[in-house]
Amino acid sequence: MKRIIISFAAFCALGLLVVAGVVFSGLINVAADDPHTGAVHAFLETARNRSIEVRSEDIVVPSLDDEDQIRAGAGNYDSMCVGCHLAPGMAETELSNGLYPAPPSLAEAGLYGDPAKTFWVIKHGIKATGMPAWGKSMADPYIWGMVAFLQKLPELDEGAYRALVASSGGHQHGGGETPAGHGKQHGEMASGDHHQGDSGGSDHHGSSSSGGAPGQPGSGHHGGKESDDHHASDQPQTAEESTDNDRADAEGKSSANNHVHADGKQHEH
Repeated sequence: MKRIIISFAAFCALGLLVVAGVVFSGLINVAADDPHTGAVHAFLETARNRSIEVRSEDIVVPSLDDEDQIRAGAGNYDSMCVGCHLAPGMAETELSNGLYPAPPSLAEAGLYGDPAKTFWVIKHGIKATGMPAWGKSMADPYIWGMVAFLQKLPELDEGAYRALVASSGGHQHGGGETPAGHGKQHGEMASGDHHQGDSGGSDHHGSSSSGGAPGQPGSGHHGGKESDDHHASDQPQTAEESTDNDRADAEGKSSANNHVHADGKQHEH
C-alpha cells in the first residue's frame, strides 16, 4: 500500500513538472487567431455549459411578455450588444470578426434558448471570452428586459428591429450608461467627437487639419502657448494689464486685429 501511495505521488509530481514545462516553454499559443484544438475546445465548452447550467438552476424567470419591457431591452441591446452579437441585416463588425471564441449572432438564435441561462450570462459574463458582466452596472429588471427582447429577436427582420429600437428609450438601465457620443461603433464617430483626429478644425490633442505644430495658432488645445487654450491657467486681466496690452498694440500690433474676450483674454486674428 505504501508503495502505491509513493508511486501515485511520484506520478502526480511528474505530471505537474510536465505541465509546468509546457507552460513556461511558451508552447501554448494564446493568439485569438489560432483556434483551440478539438479536445481543448470540447473541454472548455463542456465546462462553460455545465457552469452556467448549475448556477442558473435556481433563477426564477418572471413574465417576459410585457411590451414596454421588450422595447427597453431593444434599446439597450442596440446600444450595448450589436458590435459583437449583430442585428438583423447587419454585416460582421471588426469586433465580432476578431474575437475568439466568436460571439454568437443573436439575430439568428436567442442565447441558449433558456431565459434563466441567458439572464445569468448577461449578468455575470463569461471569463476569457469578451462577454462582460453587465450586472456590475445594470439592475436585474433591465437585464430581464434584454432577455425578453432576445426571445423576440430571431423573429425580427431588419425593418421590425429598427422600428422597435426607435420606439425604445435608447440606452437606459438605471445608471452607469456610457455617455452619448462615446458608445458608437468603430467608424461611426460623430463629426464633433473631440477624439476624432481627422476632423475639420483643431483636435484637442494637438493635431490640426492645417498641420500646425503644438503651441502654434491653429493647433490643438494642448499646445502650450495658444492664447485661447481652455486649459490655460492665466488669471483674467486687470485694467492695468489691459493698458499694457494696448501699449504693446501701439508698438507693433494693430488694435483692429485684436479683441479681448469676456474673460479678459486677448485673441489675435
